[in-house]
Amino acid sequence: QVQLEEFGGGLVQPGGSLRLSCAGSGISFESYAMAWYREAPGKERDLVARIWSGGSTNYADSVQGRFTISRDNAMNIVFLQMNSLQPDDTAVYYCNALNTYLRGNYWGEGTLVTVSS
Repeated sequence: QVQLEEFGGGLVQPGGSLRLSCAGSGISFESYAMAWYREAPGKERDLVARIWSGGSTNYADSVQGRFTISRDNAMNIVFLQMNSLQPDDTAVYYCNALNTYLRGNYWGEGTLVTVSS
């Protein structure tokens, strides 16, 4: 029914950039707060960035100024532009869609980002 799928992960050198994409089907992104989470090996899944339905954003302190979340509601896509990547950014990155009023909380399968020289 509802599906989120992430694209754009891969291997990048420290200081490099990647842009992740999350494409959705079965829901309309315009009604959802969209977010990127990440899960490093052996660690909990943590919020990286969130963009609300009205367009406001929140970022984890660790990525503030380096990452930018954006959305294209017409295309049902959310992006995460990642710049100045560091080894500590290595993780599986997950797309999330949340609407508490509708009782909707959906996750993608994740895409691996590895930052290494």
